[in-house]
Amino acid sequence: MSTALRWGILATGHIARTFTRDLIDAGLTIGAVGSRATGAAQAFATEFGIPRAHGSYEALVADPEIDVVYIATPHPHHVDNALLAIDAGKHVLIEKPLTLNRADAQRIADRAAERGVVAMEAMWTRFLPHMVHLRQLLAAGAIGEVRTVIADHTQSLPTDPGHRLQNPELGGGALLDLGIYPVSFAVDVLGLPTSISAHAAMTPTGVDRQTAMIFGYDDGRQAVLQCALDTAGSNRAVVLGTTGAIELDRVWYTPTVLTRYDRDWQVVERFEQPVATRGMHFQALELERRVAGHEPASLPLDESVAIMGVLDEVRAIIGLAYPGEDASGLLGIMGA
Repeated sequence: MSTALRWGILATGHIARTFTRDLIDAGLTIGAVGSRATGAAQAFATEFGIPRAHGSYEALVADPEIDVVYIATPHPHHVDNALLAIDAGKHVLIEKPLTLNRADAQRIADRAAERGVVAMEAMWTRFLPHMVHLRQLLAAGAIGEVRTVIADHTQSLPTDPGHRLQNPELGGGALLDLGIYPVSFAVDVLGLPTSISAHAAMTPTGVDRQTAMIFGYDDGRQAVLQCALDTAGSNRAVVLGTTGAIELDRVWYTPTVLTRYDRDWQVVERFEQPVATRGMHFQALELERRVAGHEPASLPLDESVAIMGVLDEVRAIIGLAYPGEDASGLLGIMGA
């Protein structure tokens, strides 16, 4: 299925390692890696058998033997890293959340359109087999009219004030790192909400420790979503319809089992497609199809931009602003 695009990996942290491992297992082509530290790039290249290591992001995006750049830096840096690659004529796959806020996401979308390259958010869950099957079931009316989405992403993660997840300078907090999953899922199933309610508890460092959200829709549909940094939960998701329900087993945002029930909660179908890896290669294959001229199947860029607007709206409600931002200035831009 690959169009033999040559991938460049921008940054060498945990998520970059996971993505690279999945690309290699899927037989995709990785041509180079770039880091701000030459030693880190060289070590990464040696570990994964990557031909070239660059000691700067500028050198990576300037590499003429690279077609697409995967951006794996913390999300406050996504916009600058993405624009750097786009201006070099590279396609980009940008880790989720796409950026820190909607304004930055729109900058990426505008620049990609100007330069004629593909830009896509690496919301890898969207492209997993059970998610593809879910959308097929909903499109076929398998559970009647969809009324409710319930999903959570709750983990027990480091509480060290110096950790990235606790650091406002690095866009820390539960919402952008964990909440992006259920928020994106709700938008995937129900579309963009017309009203949002939210409540959060904050850490001593000033980021959200946990956030609960309710999305409302003009026709009465609802999404009930939760994320938390310090309480590991069931991490399940369910879609309720008028004639049945679809449940995604734990951990719902990774390759897992989908079960469809009738209105009496009797099992109608159980779907499981084993994935040997974490499954991050499916999004890379999707980007390669888009570069080849296929229409976006699961997550168009304009939807990723709109999702950043939803996250902005939630942040405005809970009062979560990052350095250089005004929380009140985030409010009301969801549909802008």
